[in-house]
Amino acid sequence: MADAVAAAQEELRRSAQRRARRLRLCGTGRVMNDVTLDAPDTLRAYQARLGMWVFLATELMFFGPVFLGYAVGRLHMPQAFASAARHTDVLLGTLNTVVLLSSSAAIALATECQRSGAGRLARRLLWVTAALGAAFLLIKGYEYGKDVHEGLWPDASFHPADMPDADGGRLFFFLYFFATGLHAIHLAIGICLVLLVARQASSMAAVPVMRRLETVALYWHFVDVVWVFLFPILYLAGRAS
Repeated sequence: MADAVAAAQEELRRSAQRRARRLRLCGTGRVMNDVTLDAPDTLRAYQARLGMWVFLATELMFFGPVFLGYAVGRLHMPQAFASAARHTDVLLGTLNTVVLLSSSAAIALATECQRSGAGRLARRLLWVTAALGAAFLLIKGYEYGKDVHEGLWPDASFHPADMPDADGGRLFFFLYFFATGLHAIHLAIGICLVLLVARQASSMAAVPVMRRLETVALYWHFVDVVWVFLFPILYLAGRAS
C-alpha cells in the first residue's frame, strides 16, 4: 500500500514538473510558463478568425465586379483585350509576383516561429514581409509611371501604339488601373498591420500575439491570392492568344 502511495506521489510530482516546464523566448530573457502558452483561448481565437473571414467575404464585393467586368469585356472584345494586355510589362508583373509570393512564405514562417516561441525570429520575418510588400508597391509605382509615359492612362488622350481598337484598349486599362490600384491599397493596409504585429511579436504573451498574427496572416494571404488571379488575366492572357 505504501509503495502504491509513493508511486502515485512520484507521478504527481513528475506531472507537476512537466506542467511547470519553462520556455525561454529566443534572446529576450523573458520566461513563459507552458500553462500560459497553452491556456484555453479558443473563443477569442474563433471570434477573431470568424471576424476576418466575414471581412474578407465583404472584400470580395470590391474585387468581384472587377473580375466580372473583365470577363464581360474579354467576351465581347477579345481582340482588343488581347492587344491591350500585350502592352503591360510582363517582366515587372512577374517580378512582383515573385516578391509577393516570397512575402507569403515569410509571414507563414513568422507564424510558425511565433507559435514555437521564437519571438525574435518571428519579428525579423515580419519585417521581411513588410519590406517585400513595400518593394511590391515601389515596383508597381515605377510600372504606373512607365504606363502613363507610354500613353496607357485611360482618358481622352489614350493613344497607345499598335492598338487598333482604342475603345476596347481604354476599357482594359481602366480595369487594369482600377484593379491593381485597389489591390495596392489593400497591400498598403496589410503592411501597416504586419508592422503593428511585428512590434508585439517578441514582447507580449504568446496567445494574444498568435491570435493577431494569424488574423493578419490570413488577410495577407488573401491579398496575395487576389494578385495571383490578377496577374494572368492582366499580363499573360493577351500573350497566350
